[in-house]
Amino acid sequence: MHLKSLSVRGFKSFASATTFEFEPGITAVVGPNGSGKSNVVDALSWVMGEQGVKTLRGGKMEDVIFAGTSGRPPLGRAQVTLTIDNADGALPIEYAEVTISRTLFRAGGSEYAINGNSCRLLDIQELLSDSGLGKEMHVIVGQGQLDKVLHATPEDRRGFIEEAAGILKHRRRKEKTLRKLDAMGANLARLTDLTGEIRRQLTPLGKQAAVARRAQSVQFDVRDARARLLADDIVTLSSAVARDEAAEAALKQRREAVEQQLQAGRTRQAELEQAAAAATPLLNAARDNWYQLVATRDQLKALGVLAAERQRHLGAPDAAPDPSRDPDRLAEQAARLRAEEGELELALEERRYGLETAMEIKEDAEAAVRSEEQRVREQLRATADRREGLARVAGKVASARSRVESAEAEIGRLHQSKAAGADRHSAAAQEFAALESEQASVAAGEAQLDADHELAADALAVLDAKISTLGAEQLAAEREHDSLTARRDALAVGLLRKDGSAHLLEARPDGVLASMATLLQVVPSHETAIAAALDAAAEGVAVADLAAAMRAVELVKKNDGGRVTLVVADAVARAFGDDAVVARRAAAEVAAGAVAGAVVGRSQVHAPEELSAALDALLAGVVLVPDLDAAQQLLALDAQLTAVTAQGDVITALFVKGGSATAPSLLELQAAVDETETALRAATLRGEQARFAVAGLRERRSELAAAEAAAKAERQKAKARQAAAAVQLGALGATLQSAAGESERHAQTMAVAQENLLREQAALQEIAARLATAQEAPAETEPSMEERDALAAAAVAARTVEMETRLQLRSTEESLTTVRNRAAALERAAATERTAREQAARRANRRLFQAKKAAAVSQATGHILVFVAESIQRAERVRDEAEEQRATREVELMAVRSVTVESEKELARLTDTVHKDELSRAAQRSRIEVLENKSIEELGLSVDHLLREYGPETLVPPSPAVSNDKWAALRMVVDDDGQEIREGTPYVREEQEKRLKQAERDLTALGKVNPLALEEFAALEERHQFLSSQLEDLKASRKDLLDIIKEVDQRVEEVFTAAYADTAAQFELVFGRLFPGGEGRLVLTDPENMLTTGIEIEARPAGKRIKRLSLLSGGERSLTAVALLVAIFKARPSPFYVMDEVEAALDDTNLGRLITLFQELQETSQLIIITHQKRTMDVADALYGVSMRGDGVSAVISQRMDRSDVP
Repeated sequence: MHLKSLSVRGFKSFASATTFEFEPGITAVVGPNGSGKSNVVDALSWVMGEQGVKTLRGGKMEDVIFAGTSGRPPLGRAQVTLTIDNADGALPIEYAEVTISRTLFRAGGSEYAINGNSCRLLDIQELLSDSGLGKEMHVIVGQGQLDKVLHATPEDRRGFIEEAAGILKHRRRKEKTLRKLDAMGANLARLTDLTGEIRRQLTPLGKQAAVARRAQSVQFDVRDARARLLADDIVTLSSAVARDEAAEAALKQRREAVEQQLQAGRTRQAELEQAAAAATPLLNAARDNWYQLVATRDQLKALGVLAAERQRHLGAPDAAPDPSRDPDRLAEQAARLRAEEGELELALEERRYGLETAMEIKEDAEAAVRSEEQRVREQLRATADRREGLARVAGKVASARSRVESAEAEIGRLHQSKAAGADRHSAAAQEFAALESEQASVAAGEAQLDADHELAADALAVLDAKISTLGAEQLAAEREHDSLTARRDALAVGLLRKDGSAHLLEARPDGVLASMATLLQVVPSHETAIAAALDAAAEGVAVADLAAAMRAVELVKKNDGGRVTLVVADAVARAFGDDAVVARRAAAEVAAGAVAGAVVGRSQVHAPEELSAALDALLAGVVLVPDLDAAQQLLALDAQLTAVTAQGDVITALFVKGGSATAPSLLELQAAVDETETALRAATLRGEQARFAVAGLRERRSELAAAEAAAKAERQKAKARQAAAAVQLGALGATLQSAAGESERHAQTMAVAQENLLREQAALQEIAARLATAQEAPAETEPSMEERDALAAAAVAARTVEMETRLQLRSTEESLTTVRNRAAALERAAATERTAREQAARRANRRLFQAKKAAAVSQATGHILVFVAESIQRAERVRDEAEEQRATREVELMAVRSVTVESEKELARLTDTVHKDELSRAAQRSRIEVLENKSIEELGLSVDHLLREYGPETLVPPSPAVSNDKWAALRMVVDDDGQEIREGTPYVREEQEKRLKQAERDLTALGKVNPLALEEFAALEERHQFLSSQLEDLKASRKDLLDIIKEVDQRVEEVFTAAYADTAAQFELVFGRLFPGGEGRLVLTDPENMLTTGIEIEARPAGKRIKRLSLLSGGERSLTAVALLVAIFKARPSPFYVMDEVEAALDDTNLGRLITLFQELQETSQLIIITHQKRTMDVADALYGVSMRGDGVSAVISQRMDRSDVP
């Protein structure tokens, strides 16, 4: 057995896939420091199951994954695969070649495999341990491993030999067996306790089982009696249902005959009603024709009257123009005012020049006043400086007087403090008495405080209920408010049309009023019709005049705002003329009165005053009708009118516009917005009312809560005052003593204060005398103020002159403005008057033409009325004949209906009888269904099984006897079907009822019965037997395990003894070869106990008497460790050994000795050596060179050595 290959990928510095091919013999791995040679050793240890992070020279296990360099990113996993040649069968597995692989992921997961099959780490360790490769890894001697051997404890050294001898596997199994024995001991104790506990439970449970057996017999009687009584009820009810079903057949036959008679009557009635329905349109047409003709006659009469009145009105002469408003005269007056305007402008310039001169004089006077005031202030400051000495003496007098007053005040304060001390003394005595009375009153008032607290808590609960109710109302109002707000916002979005109208309303240039939708108020239910009548104007924008309309169109074009419809308020009215609008509206009113449901369109719209005339013209001749038929009638009366239906259909004599409903117009949307806002205001009001009510109740609640808390606090305070009263009474004595001491201290302080007062009074008298002497000196003169006052008066006069000049300038400006405005007004009046006279001339010509037209209409109306009268007579005859035929059919129809009603009554009576019978049978079937459900739910028996086994015709078996014989069931006499053969008695309901009552009394007498006692007793008894047998099995198993451990110990002792003897002998030989003339041996720490004894090393190089390893030199210790390892290798050879720079610390002589040993080991084992020594490389059969590339990744090259010329 030997290592065949090692594949490394992503492990430490081997980022790329790298494979080492090994051959039997010595393989040397060489390379500079840091190139990754030792990573080969780590890879071998890791793939064979090494779990120690420090052994792998890392801080955590994921450090073995390639961490990345500046040129390559880090990898996500590390994988090492080791292939072993197992041709000699050293590994206990039926493969000539064994591949072990281990993969670690950076996320933390690990995978192990043997020959590509997933396995556990334990499987790999046990496979290798059978060939002497244990977890101690003594065959891999890494860097620092020699030092570890030297510093190992005696027990660790024993572990090296045990691993080489293959004992560690047995020791681990022994340890596992001991752990199982410990766990078995706990289970054994638990099982013993459990068996005893079950044994104690069997006796009382047996008694309960006996009661349960008696209860089973009684319950059998209860169940059997209930089942038989239930079966008897079902049979009785079923028989009654069968009898009722037989009586139902006769009633159904009679009902069928009445139904046939009723059907014949209904057929004749339908025929008559159909004939009446067919004749009704003819009658209605005759009536409508007559009504239309009468209405036409009335309309023609009204039209004739209107034409005559119009002719008279238009024939009246126009009023003469006012001579005082002559345009030429007004122009002359404007010219005179313009001349006066020029004179006022010259006067205005003179006033402005005078104002500038007055302002310069005022500024000079004010500058002189300021200069004089500055001089006066400087003189006053000099006088004040001379008086400063006198002021200092006066200050000292005031300071001395203040000190005297302070001393007097201090004496007064001390008097007051002394009096206050006496007051405190007396107050302490009074407080003592007050505390005693307070303690008594607190004890008496506790009951009242408890009552107040309960009342406050009850009132608080009632108020909380009211707040909850009002809160629900407020929430409902808020939800309605939110819903209406959302509807209003959605409708408002519909009003925001992205066209020229929206752009124009945003800009709002001069002359733009508002959108037509916001200016118009339509009577509800007529919005669609008015929008259709106004057409594009309904969605347009109102402007003041034509000039404003032109500016608006130019603005929309400039900004590319889209198309826009503009309604010119004054231009629309002028285009149609007042008379034409009045005539068309009058015609519309006449026609609307003749058509049912028709109204004049203008009467259903309200608009601002500035838009009223335009709306009159737009809706002139528009009539709102309910439907298309009414529109047709309207146009038949006057073809010049426009009919608009409620659905928005527009009908004229020239065109018809209509169809299905379209998107709502702006008028409809505006109306919906107004309606929603009204509802929103109502909901807001309700919500505000509820909120205010809740707020008031919450304030009241806060007051009640405060009162409740105050009552609770007062109750607690009363208890606290009682507890504190004793403490305060004890403190009063100390207060009295403190007051007496304070009075004595005040007396001493007052004596010191009297002395200070006398001293300060003497100092005050001395300083006061000095002040009197200084005040007797002559006073200095004050500066003169006369010149300053004169200059100030001159400044005031200059300001007055400036003010008067400014007022004259303002007056002249106002006169100029007035004259200019009057001249402009006269010029505008002259232009307006000329335009008005031109319009009056055109209006007179138009009135003359309209008067001739009205005369022609009046004359034609008279001729038409003659033909209309003849048509009315013919329509009356047709109408009377149709009404006579209808009356005849109604008489016959009433007779047929009378017969039909009688048949319906008879049929209803029969149907009611059948229905009642069906209800009765349904109730009986329901009772049967209830009994059937009861059988299933209470007894668990289907109906068929219940009637078959417990029906009235079956015999009643006797009650079963109570027996403790559990084998009684095997001795029963049964029939061919396995049913028990019992004797029985005939069924009698009264006997079964008595049996049921008696059984229920017996069951009550038994009291509480454990229905599970029988099963529990049997199960507990069976469990007791089972646990007893298990307990015996555990005891036998424990004895067997102890015997196995004893045998293992014997085997381990035998194997270790032999391995130790061989290793000790080899150590003496190897040590003698490495240290010529020296002596080394292995010593047992406890020779009497070969299972636990440790191993010590004694080493004495030639010429030295020391034996302790710590006293040897570094090279000597390394050779000693190598000697121990080589001794183990020779005593118990392993298939291969890996050594990492074990000869680094040796000199050339010792290196030669060690290489000789390597060559001896080569005969039985494979050696892989990491080295820097050239002599070691010389004896190698193959060389692997490891180097570190520039990107931080290890690279490998290999060379097989030719030993053909070596002797």
